[in-house]
Amino acid sequence: MTIPNIITLMRFFLVPGVVFALLKGEYGWAFAGFLAAGISDGVDGFIARHFDQRTELGAYLDPIADKLLLVSVFVVFGYMMELPLWLVIAVVSRDALIVGGVLLANVMGHPVAMKPLFVSKANTLAQILLALLVLAELAFGYSSGAVRIALIVATGLLTVASGAAYLVAWIKHMGGYAESDAEGR
Repeated sequence: MTIPNIITLMRFFLVPGVVFALLKGEYGWAFAGFLAAGISDGVDGFIARHFDQRTELGAYLDPIADKLLLVSVFVVFGYMMELPLWLVIAVVSRDALIVGGVLLANVMGHPVAMKPLFVSKANTLAQILLALLVLAELAFGYSSGAVRIALIVATGLLTVASGAAYLVAWIKHMGGYAESDAEGR
């Protein structure tokens, strides 16, 4: 258990706190918790890279903690009608598609090496910025108007593009095994 892994595990505990604060209308606390999670993500990554504390466990836990927080916040925003339901459904479906594909590949004995694609990194950045913007609007009582709409559209497009890119990569990955399995018969 390394320091980055401990920091990542602490991020898991921030998720219910942020969700609870949102549902109770404590938007300042929700904003602070989300911000703390983001800062801790940067800190654990810095420590892991610069002090050679990368672990296989951390490679799995870190993205799970990030996605758990983002998906939870997006679901609550959908419930609160702060974000359109089509976007919440797209975000949750994309992540379910990725997790389902990875699990299916593992069950079939053809594990997928998880390498984030550029479009996926852009998508995650857009989701984080949108979540921060909505949290800031709620916490500080202002409206960003067109900026929020632009981020919603960008996040929606990037979510679909990222999901499609992962699906294509997964099909190619699994197709390569299908071809090699057929040749082996």
